Amino acid sequence: MIDLKNKWALITGASRGLGRLIAVAMAEQGCNLILHSRDKEHCKSILSEVQSLGVESYTVQAELSDMAQLERMLSEIDEKGIQPDIIFNNAGLQTTYRSAILDTPAEEFEISFRINTIAPMMICYHFVDGMKKRGFGRIINTSSDIDLEPQQAPYSASKAALDKVTKDLSYAYRNTGVIISLANPAWCRTDMGGENAYFEPESAIPGLLVGAFVNDGKSGRYFNAQDFKGMTLEEAVRKAELQESPY
Repeated sequence: MIDLKNKWALITGASRGLGRLIAVAMAEQGCNLILHSRDKEHCKSILSEVQSLGVESYTVQAELSDMAQLERMLSEIDEKGIQPDIIFNNAGLQTTYRSAILDTPAEEFEISFRINTIAPMMICYHFVDGMKKRGFGRIINTSSDIDLEPQQAPYSASKAALDKVTKDLSYAYRNTGVIISLANPAWCRTDMGGENAYFEPESAIPGLLVGAFVNDGKSGRYFNAQDFKGMTLEEAVRKAELQESPY
């Protein structure tokens, strides 16, 4: 398992839920953090918590459906002069569950794709060449296992699109020191998942982290976080590195 102490990780949607858990877990490993939310105020609590663990950290903000805000956020990170070594594209949007599936409005597809597909890929595109030049990078894009539920078509379609472009990008950057992975937390009891979800959010850790710590050169893998439930991070990484890449 690679040591990420003093590396920098960008975590989107870090103020609550799975993003917050990822932030704490990475800080416990000595990783410095860039914490994103729609409003910096939302990250005040997690910023204080991770800094108390002895890592450097700062907050950025952007509404990810607004590409102008996203560009400003990326420029702000550039101006700090320290590029992220690891990216957790965790933030996401799940639109209304629609029993009347034929009434699903186009606007729900549009905002789902902006937040769940386009914004993560713009973040990847912005930083991945720098990772390649430095010979090190880890990108973990959050997937979903929702299937055969047209009631959630905008969300599932945007996540399926993210899976495709992530795998394609990982193929383009194979053998460069940049390892790009997908991680599926499964249905967790977060603000987005709701109280009826199957899993506690903590169960998705360390499965959401393994893509940052694998060090075997394999890219393009899809990690089901619940397959690593209850493991130590070291155990989870060993198991993850046994999983073959798709090419």
